[in-house]
Amino acid sequence: MALLSHSPQRVAHRGGARLAPENTMAAFRNALTLPADTIELDVQMSHDGQIVVFHDETVDRVTDGTGNILDLDFAYLRSLNAAANFAGGWPQYEQIPTLREVLNLAKNRVNVYIEIKLSERDGKLGRYPQIAETVVKELHVAKMVKDVTIISFDWTTLSRMHRLEPDLVMGALVARELWNPEDDAGLEQLCQQVTAAGCNWINMDHHICTPEMVSIIHQNGFKLGLWTVNELEALRSWSRLGVDSLTSDRPDLFASI
Repeated sequence: MALLSHSPQRVAHRGGARLAPENTMAAFRNALTLPADTIELDVQMSHDGQIVVFHDETVDRVTDGTGNILDLDFAYLRSLNAAANFAGGWPQYEQIPTLREVLNLAKNRVNVYIEIKLSERDGKLGRYPQIAETVVKELHVAKMVKDVTIISFDWTTLSRMHRLEPDLVMGALVARELWNPEDDAGLEQLCQQVTAAGCNWINMDHHICTPEMVSIIHQNGFKLGLWTVNELEALRSWSRLGVDSLTSDRPDLFASI
């Protein structure tokens, strides 16, 4: 089979969420055995101010506990089994990791995408107090400022982090809820907004991206990442079109592109 001329960055979404319990050390360790250049994770804050690696605002979906992370202290979060509801079962107990634990695992091995999450209570979105400052501090402690990409749907927080640490690579997450791809002036306006947030990347839901957007985004000086691409043919197609990163729940498929 002929080799493709373009090799995008290969990103294991939540460590590879279809292969192991998402956002756990087991998932991240598994990703290190696969042809992934980067692991992606989500960060939230416990009630007592600890940075934890977890996607949802509540623990109900993936653990054996209940409640909103915003209201739960670190000790309770660490007591939960983050593999409790993994499809098909999982043979061992998996704690919710801290950001520092994952950074220590990844250091000198793979890059890391860190998604900064919003808090949510009673359907209302908010920002975790000091989350930008705390993440930047953790990156300095780990000496990994230049080994990560910070991504978020909260472009205000991205702008804040850019001011705190200008050397950080920043990516604006883009979904239909935030941006209308059918708007004629939409892409130009999107690029302006992303520039204002201090971002180097546009990280877009692949369902709203078109082949034409790839070149336009590049012409505006941005790198383009697509998520979450879980089919082999789609991974191959987007790779041929020259996107700069592909994020997948199936990082094992990267061996075939």
